[in-house]
Amino acid sequence: MRVLHILDHSAPLQSGYVSRTLGILRGQRALGVNPVALTTPRHNVDGGEPTEPSEDVADFRFHRTPTPVKKALPGPFFVTEMIATAKRLRAVIDAEKPDVLHAHSPCLNAYPALHAAKSAGLPVVYEIRAFWEDAAVDHGTTTRGSLRYRLTRWMETKACQKADHVFTICDGLRQDLLERGLPAQKLSLAPNAIEPARLSPIETPDADLRRRIGLGDGPVIGFLGSFYHYEGLHLLIEAFPRIREAIPGAQLLFVGGGDEDARLRKAAEAHGNAIFFTGRVPPEAVPAHYGMVDLLVYPRLRTRLTETVTPLKPLEAMAMKRRFIASDVGGHRELVSHGETGRLFAADDPEALAQLAVEALQAVDSEEDRRILDQGYAFVNAERSWSAVAQRYAPVYERLMARG
Repeated sequence: MRVLHILDHSAPLQSGYVSRTLGILRGQRALGVNPVALTTPRHNVDGGEPTEPSEDVADFRFHRTPTPVKKALPGPFFVTEMIATAKRLRAVIDAEKPDVLHAHSPCLNAYPALHAAKSAGLPVVYEIRAFWEDAAVDHGTTTRGSLRYRLTRWMETKACQKADHVFTICDGLRQDLLERGLPAQKLSLAPNAIEPARLSPIETPDADLRRRIGLGDGPVIGFLGSFYHYEGLHLLIEAFPRIREAIPGAQLLFVGGGDEDARLRKAAEAHGNAIFFTGRVPPEAVPAHYGMVDLLVYPRLRTRLTETVTPLKPLEAMAMKRRFIASDVGGHRELVSHGETGRLFAADDPEALAQLAVEALQAVDSEEDRRILDQGYAFVNAERSWSAVAQRYAPVYERLMARG
């Protein structure tokens, strides 16, 4: 079976979107599925204009779509992008001869797949990783209820209706689609997961890396990932003085980058040399940086996006047996059982964050602490590995292929 994935962006870029994509591709290959991929012009914003029509990255073939000339056609540029993607997709279909088209959100990827599938006689699976109208609200590029918001929401709903089957990454998104009128039998879950072989527990932290970063001897509280506003990282800095009152040697470590980078660095200036920023690090260096952190914090704000979408980070922490605390937004509650596989605090409340952080650090190596780490590790390995999640796709592919 050959499956052609249509993506917003891909490796070598780094993001949660890319991590999920690579997990899916590796999981499918392990099951005997032959996956290939095509990226739309959106990949070129950060990845640069492609010099070749395709490239091999992370052991997979990624076909690229050049950025169209903005004035090539009248109307909004996103329409021009979809036309360019559809044209490129037809050529890739002729070359790769896939059995199934698997488009991943946003719907700017789904519509070219639906169009190309008509002439090729192929089934289309559409995967919702997030509703991009809600992501745009959280990024500050639109407001809920605006014309852009309502148009995007309508387009996403139509794409789901036209696709042969729809996957969502969590139940929050599935429930939303049910409320929009999609039939339950057309919806399946393919939750976020991890690759145990790539994220294993770290027994001994890298002392040289710790020294290069400049960390002292006190416990390290940290975050690894993209710095977006909805991650609530400013609340972690706001809560830091209260944590230091109880644990004077505590330090903060931020690994990554993003829209909030400058704001966070500015806020950190008031705390002297107790807050550290490494910038983005290559994927192969991520596990060693996890090893520096005694307590990971995921303080996501309560928004429509965070209530309905599950992140990857808590799963990565569980897989590496790193203790963490997370806000009690819907996306976290779907992953974390408080007191069993992790610890949750009231969202948008720096006082609650500080209190739980202190409790977690004071409980290090206690019986309860070891139990939570062991149960989180067992959970991700049993239920949230990419090999397990990849098995959810194959029966749907086969049913659609048989249906013709």
